[in-house]
Amino acid sequence: MSVPLYQAKAEFFRMLGHPVRIRVLELLQDGPKPVRDLLTEIEVEPSGLSQQLAVLRRSGIVTAKREGTTVIYELAGGDVAELMKAARRILTEMLAGKNELLAQLRESGSTVR
Repeated sequence: MSVPLYQAKAEFFRMLGHPVRIRVLELLQDGPKPVRDLLTEIEVEPSGLSQQLAVLRRSGIVTAKREGTTVIYELAGGDVAELMKAARRILTEMLAGKNELLAQLRESGSTVR
């Protein structure tokens, strides 16, 4: 029995639903990075980062390759970077709308006595 597309999408977004995973994906937009660089950029214990990287690897969103003792992660495809950029645009629009509403509320609050 196949999973409906909307359910598969929901699972995909649930998998993305962790701040460390999102931060890893943001950092990897600039290209492959070794784990040590990810640890420097993300304030998390090594075991926590390892756990989140494993989730991303199992999902197929990132790939890992070993070079000597160093493990280097990269995005599996350009679509993930595009998704991160789209999320940034959507959030920017949402926040801009809230700022406009806040300004309107402040204006109307100063004229209503």
